[in-house]
Amino acid sequence: MQKNKDGEANKYSIFAPFKQKITIMKALKSFSTLLLAGMLVSISSCKDGTKASDPLADSGRTERTENLLANMDSLSRIGYMFGHHDDTVYGIGWVGDSAASDVKSVCNDYPAVIGFDIANIELGDSVNIDGVSFDKIREEVINQYNRGGVVTISWHANNPSTTANAWVKDANNPTSEEKQTVASILEGGKNHDKFVGWLKNVSTFLNSLETPYGVRVPVIFRPWHENTGSWFWWGKAECSPEQFKALWVMTIEQLKNNDVVNALYAYSPGGEDMPSASHYMERYPGDEYVDVLGLDIYCMAESSDDTLSIAAFAENLDKNLDVVCKLGQEHNKVVALTETGFEGIKTANWWTATLAPVLDKHNIAYAYVWRNAHDKVNHYYAPYPGQKSASDFVTFYNLPKTLFSHDLNGMYLKN
Repeated sequence: MQKNKDGEANKYSIFAPFKQKITIMKALKSFSTLLLAGMLVSISSCKDGTKASDPLADSGRTERTENLLANMDSLSRIGYMFGHHDDTVYGIGWVGDSAASDVKSVCNDYPAVIGFDIANIELGDSVNIDGVSFDKIREEVINQYNRGGVVTISWHANNPSTTANAWVKDANNPTSEEKQTVASILEGGKNHDKFVGWLKNVSTFLNSLETPYGVRVPVIFRPWHENTGSWFWWGKAECSPEQFKALWVMTIEQLKNNDVVNALYAYSPGGEDMPSASHYMERYPGDEYVDVLGLDIYCMAESSDDTLSIAAFAENLDKNLDVVCKLGQEHNKVVALTETGFEGIKTANWWTATLAPVLDKHNIAYAYVWRNAHDKVNHYYAPYPGQKSASDFVTFYNLPKTLFSHDLNGMYLKN
């Protein structure tokens, strides 16, 4: 089925691509009517200087944030959103142009999910780990919300015990100081007060993600990712499962204490060669503190000729998603492929021959590929015009289960 790419009003539901295949609209309200009403209220509010309504749900988070979670859960049963890190802040051959997007340049549509990293916000810096200003990130978060898309935020936090960044010097042999970092920031630790201040800075930024008419933009916040590996100071070789859980709970509680009401929380270990539910859940902080079960897993093939590695990635992705999706059902959580990709996209048909066949088998809310660096050769995970997989990506875009910006409307409304 060829999707409509002009964004006209017939795309009135988050489920619009499936209208002709699955009878689901009778279970939903009219998203077009609700969205139009919401837009009219917002426009009117802006004109007369008043703020739009942004009520809280019983959970203490905004209703829009809870609606996003519910709609992602419903959507995951019939399709998945495509996401791209830093999509609108830089790309191959450009930087800083808000109208630009490598993904849009290829398929004439923005990703449904766009995300950014806030490393260095804890230090009070004005730019993040990749040189993007936090003012620019805030602007692009609001732009993505205004398009009806979804936003995710990661945090490669600097090491609070050293002057180093998030990565340890040697994942196979972390230093004694690196192995004491998490303990030092928990309650009673020598760096606890310092880290609480860092969380205050994170909270201030999340609270600043507000539209001109007073709506706090819901985001999926994904701290302490890939915790089952040992390359970050919060990894498995650097802290015990109990310490990691305490770090997670402290983080969420501090954000709540700082009045963050627009965040969902994603837990995202790395993929494993022999995945198991017990290993995935070993450091799980508890259902009360998690909304999304994520998975970070990449294709590491050296070239297009390395067909065995590419096939092994697909098989491993399938096995890992099978484990996480079953856990999602058991714990009533949304599931997402929170990081994936193939650096340099070395095969021309990777999207439709490798990735899509696996994703089509699992109920996930989104699949999120990493960034297209403008300042690092061949460090890209989404196609750009002329890249060898660009044509295949257009085919991927037109698959019935893939969802991009034009396919979404009403993600923040109650269905």
